[in-house]
Amino acid sequence: MDQNEIAALGASLRPIDQNLLKKDASIERLWYQGEESYFDVFFEVQNNEIIWFQFTWRGKVLCWDKQNPVMQTGRTNELGTGDMGYYAASKLIKLDIKTDQGFIKLAHSILQTRSGEDIFARVLTLFTD
Repeated sequence: MDQNEIAALGASLRPIDQNLLKKDASIERLWYQGEESYFDVFFEVQNNEIIWFQFTWRGKVLCWDKQNPVMQTGRTNELGTGDMGYYAASKLIKLDIKTDQGFIKLAHSILQTRSGEDIFARVLTLFTD
């Protein structure tokens, strides 16, 4: 993917109204969706620290959890043809046996286009840990 496509994907991410997300007094949830279908980034923040994030794009997923702080890749059912694939809340994830390093690099490149924004700057630090 060329730099123009990467920049366009990053620029297309828009925050979703937090009132649509499940409330938790101690956890802030941030959700960004891109213009392209099946493209979003979701963060959970506690005490100003990212405790979980998920990046999905075209049926692929990258996730990280503070409880198990490694980048994991996998696939979602979003591109499937089953009935449940039409409902955003029905996303199922199957983790890869072998981590997809190419997808991690692509996600990093897309997120890097937003590095001037606090939440994206913080998530980028997880890629170097």
